[in-house]
Order: sequence, then structure tokens, then C-alpha cells
Amino acid sequence: MSGAAVRRRQRHPAIVLLERFLPVLVISFALVAWELLAILNVAQKFVNPVFFPGSLKVAASAWEMALTGELAQHLGASLSRVVFGFSIAAVIGVPLGTVAGRNRWISGLLDPIISVLRPIPPIALLPIMVVWLGIGDTSKIIFIAYAAFFQIFLTTYNGVQSVEPLFLRAAQTLGASRWRIFRKVVLPAAMPHIVTGIRLGFSVSFFVIVAAEFIGASAGLGFLIFESRVYFEVDKMMVAAVTIGALGFAFDFTMKRIERRLFRWRL
Repeated sequence: MSGAAVRRRQRHPAIVLLERFLPVLVISFALVAWELLAILNVAQKFVNPVFFPGSLKVAASAWEMALTGELAQHLGASLSRVVFGFSIAAVIGVPLGTVAGRNRWISGLLDPIISVLRPIPPIALLPIMVVWLGIGDTSKIIFIAYAAFFQIFLTTYNGVQSVEPLFLRAAQTLGASRWRIFRKVVLPAAMPHIVTGIRLGFSVSFFVIVAAEFIGASAGLGFLIFESRVYFEVDKMMVAAVTIGALGFAFDFTMKRIERRLFRWRL
């Protein structure tokens, strides 16, 4: 039995239980603190109470929007754009990063392009994409794919580059083919980096969807924020923001669970 496994067995059950429910406790504490701060604001009026609704009022607005179907409409629109854009970034970024990490010629060709494009904030290219592709979903999906691509590509590339050379030489000495070395040595060693890149890429996708939906959208969480701002419906703005945060949290939590199962040897 490994030393890590022994340490896990020796931990007190209360500590294990606390670690399991710690995210729920932290979020619950944040919601209670938010509500108390809103109540204090009503009494002290640090800001206009209309512009700082409490967590209970935001929850009530979310419930009302869920009953009318408004929240599902905006959520579905944003989620579909994020999934399509992120999928494009992952399908291109992972193979390209893997190939570039294994082939110095391809790496040399891509490095100047990546070095020039990566520092450009994606938001700076959004108006150009709208001009080229129109105000429909296509421009938003491509915008999301562009923003998420660099995170996925670079982490995959670095993961492949960081494979221990000793392992590669050992596999070559044993007569393994290039494909077998890639499948049995390079890919497993780089996989933790790839998973991290996917997590970061998905987070970036939700980060930029708000900006993408500010322009020419009729539905989506970003559109909901923009429209609610016009009518000073801060509770609806917060519903959209909290929904985006909850989706990002759920995806990240799921990926962490998958990562723990796939990479038990790292624990």
C-alpha cells in the first residue's frame, strides 16, 4: 500500500467528512453573509438598497424566472454556445498541442503565430468577428472557441514537453515503436496537463460568453445581464451571474472528480 493511501486511512472520519462537505459549507456561509450584508445595507444605506438585493431576493427572482421558463431559455442559449465553442477549441487544441509538443518543426511553425495572437485580448477581436460572421450564434461560438483554444493548446503542449526524457529513452531501449511510446508513455504523462487545460478552457468559455452576448443576442445569460442593466433589475443581473458561477463550479467539480479517478497515482 502506498504512503498516500496509508495517510488517507489514518485520517479521522470527521476530517474526511468535513473535507467532503467543505465546498457546501463555504458557499452556504457566503450566501448567509451576503444576506446579512444586504440587511445591514437597508439599515445603514451604504448604497441604494435597490441596487444591492440580498441572496433571498435573488433566489426568489431565480425561482420566479424558473417557473416562467425565462431562466431555462437564457441558460439553454448560453450553454449551447459555450459547449459548441469549447468543443471546437478542445478538438483543435488538444491534437495540435500534442503534435507541436512532439515535433519541433511544427512547434517552430506555430510558435510565432501563437506568440502574436495570444497576447491579444479576445474581447478586442469580438467586433471584428461580428463584422465577418454576423451577429448570430456563429460569431459567438467562434469567439468562445478562440478564447478557450490558447489555454487548451498551451497546457497540452507543455504537458507533452514535460514528459521525463528518461522514460522515453527506456521505452526506446526496450524496442517500443513511436506510436506505442506515444500511447503508453507520452499521453499518460501529459494527460493531467490536458485535463487542467480543459478545465481552464471551459472556465474561459463562460468568462467570455457574457461579452459575446452583449452584442446582437436575443437570449442568453449575458443578454439577461445587459437587458436587466437597462431596467435596473439588479436581482436578475445577479441571477445570471450566480448561474454562470454555478455552472462553472459544477463543471470544475466534475472534472476534479474525474481527475482523481483517472490519476490515483498522483495522490
